[in-house]
Amino acid sequence: MTTHNELRLLPWAGPEGNPCYLSTEGSGGYLSRLADTTEAVQLEMAAELLEHAVEVLGDGDAEPNEVRLLAMDMTEALRDVRRVAISRGHRLPLADPHACGGGDEGPHLPAAAFD
Repeated sequence: MTTHNELRLLPWAGPEGNPCYLSTEGSGGYLSRLADTTEAVQLEMAAELLEHAVEVLGDGDAEPNEVRLLAMDMTEALRDVRRVAISRGHRLPLADPHACGGGDEGPHLPAAAFD
């Protein structure tokens, strides 16, 4: 069985807010499982926050400070969900362009989208 090293974007940032990566082989180990658990918690918290946002924004009597706090919490959750999406996207197998009926068509994200 052939294994290769891959860098996995972890669901948390480093001390200065920089991305953290884990070099993995095969199915990974303790840190990979911790990252999986952290991603699941982040996604669940984002879902709960979304439900809360619908309630707050549906209430015409929401205070400006409550809406501001909600926006800050939603920004943090969106950052976490984006990081999970990028990490998982990097771990998807590459599609065979010929199997998709085309060549090089389709959207291309700038490299900065993966930082």
